[in-house]
Amino acid sequence: MMASMIHLKSHDEIERLFEVGQIVGEVHDRIGKMVERGISTAELDAKAENMIRKRGAKPAFKGYSGYPATACISINEEVVHGIPSKKRRLKEGDLVSIDLGAILKGWYGDAARSYVVGENPIALDLERATHQSLWNAIEVMVPGAYLGDIGHAVQSYVEPLGYSVVRDFVGHGIGRALHEEPQIPNYGIPRRGVKLRAGMVLAVEPMINLGSYEINILKDGWTAVTNDGKLSAHWEHSIAVTEGGPRVLTKVGI
Repeated sequence: MMASMIHLKSHDEIERLFEVGQIVGEVHDRIGKMVERGISTAELDAKAENMIRKRGAKPAFKGYSGYPATACISINEEVVHGIPSKKRRLKEGDLVSIDLGAILKGWYGDAARSYVVGENPIALDLERATHQSLWNAIEVMVPGAYLGDIGHAVQSYVEPLGYSVVRDFVGHGIGRALHEEPQIPNYGIPRRGVKLRAGMVLAVEPMINLGSYEINILKDGWTAVTNDGKLSAHWEHSIAVTEGGPRVLTKVGI
């Protein structure tokens, strides 16, 4: 992949991406408080869409390549792209991953978070490790580092804990399109790949499995599940690479 395909954002463009990123972060903050036993994934999806639109933005996922909902809500063995349903209600111990995107004035924001409903120590350990691996990746996102450093930061943290890194889905650049170059695997070799430059804006999203990294796609054409039926967790932020260090656009208050 050629670095020339990557659009470097100006300071003003990063501010626009921060504006939409804050909307995504705020909606996540509010939706996360609603993740509890008995609520349907369709209810969470409807709440998320309403919040995004009230802020003057539009859902980024709805209609994207035919996707039918605002949020991807994936439960337990579902890795990503779970389709919300009125029939699917959260249960005690569920591991729930929610992926949200928004468009504001032509700019995109994208983030995902995982939650555990009630008590499930195994699920909670996986969720915490996935979250920490994302922050480990963010810490290395400085000018002069490499894409391989990002993936290595994730992989080198979770694999010694006995978890596996999903290979079939990766992070991506983001800006005026939801998915821009470069692709960002959550595994890698340090100092390999494209060198990071100030102005890159990247959506980094570790997807970490309790068992094997192998996945299957269900008949709905969207929902990805672990091949062995074991749990999966997903965390994502959109981050700007700046001379002053990584700027997390989708975390409220940064």
